[in-house]
Amino acid sequence: METASQDHYRVLQVDPGAEVDVIQAAYRVLARRYHPDLAGDDTVMKRINAAWEVLGDKERRAGYDRARVGGGSLTQSAIVTSEPAGRAATPDHAGPPRGRPFGTVLTYGRYEGWSLGQVALVDPEFLEWMRSVPGGRYLRPEIDAILREVRGPLGGAAKFGSAAVSTAQRMREAGVLIG
Repeated sequence: METASQDHYRVLQVDPGAEVDVIQAAYRVLARRYHPDLAGDDTVMKRINAAWEVLGDKERRAGYDRARVGGGSLTQSAIVTSEPAGRAATPDHAGPPRGRPFGTVLTYGRYEGWSLGQVALVDPEFLEWMRSVPGGRYLRPEIDAILREVRGPLGGAAKFGSAAVSTAQRMREAGVLIG
């Protein structure tokens, strides 16, 4: 993949004068459409990610725009195609995991760094959703076993005291901040 010859604005299908929020919205729409886990194209997704890494960062975008307008060649230092060394948690991250870890540890999303067992205690509906999407289907047997353990043999909320306890209530009891 030749990143230096791409026009990142064209890849994300936005105007060069677009605000960052517009660029981010375009990135998210294209990412949903072309993500390999959702039957998309891996090569296209890599181009989309490379464009977002440049245009989503104020300094990189300014450098890219200077090179683009000046007709200069875009150097590899202006275009980063690898994951940043220290990624900050997303604003909707659930915070540090609660309880004893058991099961596979998630490496993405709201519960990044949490084990499946820790998520099951706080948000079993998330695991139900995860087992049904392409990215989580390989975890289906493990998720089913963990949910049986947490919910009890009858599938109810036996370990939580009553079936009427909401996810929000379980999150409060586990000490997870709800925004």
